[in-house]
Amino acid sequence: MKELLILSGKGGTGKTTVASAFIKLNSAKAYADCDVDAPNLHLITGEQDQGKREDYYGMPKAYIDQSLCIECDECRQKCRFNAVEVDDGSYKVNQFACEGCGVCEYVCPVEAVNLRPSVDGDLILYLNENRVFSTAKLKMGSGTSGLLVSQVKKRMKSSPIKSEIAIVDGSPGIGCPVIASLSGAHTVLIVAEPSLSGISDMERIIDTARAFGCQIAVCINKYDTNINNTNKIKEFCKERSIDYVGEIPFDSKAVDAINRGQTIVDVDCPSGEAVKEIYRATMDLLKKES
Repeated sequence: MKELLILSGKGGTGKTTVASAFIKLNSAKAYADCDVDAPNLHLITGEQDQGKREDYYGMPKAYIDQSLCIECDECRQKCRFNAVEVDDGSYKVNQFACEGCGVCEYVCPVEAVNLRPSVDGDLILYLNENRVFSTAKLKMGSGTSGLLVSQVKKRMKSSPIKSEIAIVDGSPGIGCPVIASLSGAHTVLIVAEPSLSGISDMERIIDTARAFGCQIAVCINKYDTNINNTNKIKEFCKERSIDYVGEIPFDSKAVDAINRGQTIVDVDCPSGEAVKEIYRATMDLLKKES
């Protein structure tokens, strides 16, 4: 199974819009949403049910047994994250601040503190005889998003659905969830925008993807909002020998389609026609990748 990963150096570039169009054009049998902090691919791909949900366990969290606690204050003094709080003389752990390091458990003289598994999110799998869609949602304030992304991809690949190509909608930026998304990817399509911050963020994600040895392609969304910066991106790709696969115009019909829960290739619009050309060019690159 070859994996096409769609990324952007920043949020709001149209990454999910492009990913949903690719899934529709490919009649994809295997796809995933790895933007676990704010998953929204399911809103456009038309999932009709709630999917199969499983608890995701991240780092353990500390809990204080009030019946054993002698209020010695050792745990509060030693916690570098200020997660131990005193409320009306009772010692409690703020679960949003706790990092699960275990220092409080180690210093407690009466073993009143212990680490317990913490449910930090939901793993969601949509599976039928024709396709598999894997996604997840991280709970607010929880960490280990990279590990959760790895679980999302693992569940997609381990399903009984056999497909030559898997399409993955990644996270914006270059942080842990993006690193986890890049692992195992064959080709990375970077959706850029023609702004100064968009160019800078595009360069960062290209450098990150190259560290993984991935084949890289670039397209520009809303290219006609700044032709000068669009030309700068094209020139950058040419200088770095990066495949430039096309550009998408600003299109108000695309906004209307997304608001109706459709992809931009479900309607007759300039952006939909443009993304079809980008899809064909990207698939040609993916087929060439060994």
